[in-house]
Amino acid sequence: MPVKNRFAELQKEITAWRRDIHENPEILFETHRTSALVAEKLKEFGCDEITTGIGRTGVVGVIKGKTDTAGKVIGLRADMDALPIHEATGLDYASKTPNAMHACGHDGHTAMLLGAAKYLSETRNFDGTVVLIFQPAEEGGGGGREMCEDGMMDRWGIQEVYGMHNWPGEPTGAFAIRSGAFFAATDQFDITFEGRGGHAAKPHETIDATVMAAQAVLALQTIAARNADPVEQIVVSVTSFETSSKAFNVIPQRVQMKGTVRTMSNDIRDLAEKRIKEICAGVAATLGGTAEVTYHRGYPVMANHEEQTEFAAKVATDIAGGCEEAPLVMGGEDFAFMLEERPGAYILVGNGDSASVHHPEYNFNDEAIPAGCSWWAGIVEQRMPAA
Repeated sequence: MPVKNRFAELQKEITAWRRDIHENPEILFETHRTSALVAEKLKEFGCDEITTGIGRTGVVGVIKGKTDTAGKVIGLRADMDALPIHEATGLDYASKTPNAMHACGHDGHTAMLLGAAKYLSETRNFDGTVVLIFQPAEEGGGGGREMCEDGMMDRWGIQEVYGMHNWPGEPTGAFAIRSGAFFAATDQFDITFEGRGGHAAKPHETIDATVMAAQAVLALQTIAARNADPVEQIVVSVTSFETSSKAFNVIPQRVQMKGTVRTMSNDIRDLAEKRIKEICAGVAATLGGTAEVTYHRGYPVMANHEEQTEFAAKVATDIAGGCEEAPLVMGGEDFAFMLEERPGAYILVGNGDSASVHHPEYNFNDEAIPAGCSWWAGIVEQRMPAA
């Protein structure tokens, strides 16, 4: 099954949807315009059911096949939200909203799933039901978790779920996937070191929170270097370091640090949290101060299911002539919540030689649209072949 001719015909129309979404980015759960556009298009296509407000601003559409002898129900998910980045592409259709930009290609994901929805509504050449999932707040808001907590899987009887993400640096329209752990768990930490402030000329009268925090930054690197098994994947990064005083002649009373932890297993995730708390408490106590650590668990590890991964790779191979094994990704992906509730798989589609995602010069490659839409359609037509 190569790229479907119908998507070549629809490419100009799908591109126009994508660029309209790109021009009007919305962050986290504030996808009101995008959600309304999605619902309007699904109605125009003739979807059998359209529901808004799932996971606050998510949209769910239902398309029934010509037959339903096996009772199979498959979910297809695309994310809709943008990032708080000021766009620097200079495109004719660049963001009209300051400090908001589709810098991760969710505009392309949404447009491709809309394209697949139009085709599937036209043909209905499958035996079963497709549930189209348009999700807000993937970029840190946990919109996937909220849609699941709203009972989406049970309400529509979803049995399997599939997702897709564009991937800069891979040939346009090529595919890559891996079974098992794929995207990392993404946790955050806030640490406050408390000492005794004072005059910088009299350090002996102070308990220097800056020295405490500086020692901790280095000591935290030993979690990966000396605590975790070397074959495990773990990143511990301190990303913010702020003292309570900005004066050149004052030793601050307090230092606040923030950072992130990325892991690929629950055991290493637990280890990281435990050691961060122990190291900070120990360093602070040694130097006469205190440390307060707040550890926030974010997205879990996103793990593809073996059978569904093999199937997704087969569909991709039919379209592109092959499907590579994707590398482990230490970034997070809240499709993980959906894969915790149902078996499924998440695939990467090449975006060509573009800037990386989350970069102000990134842009989704519209030439990837036919391949992406064909994969969505292939998942449905091959997993639920017409009776």
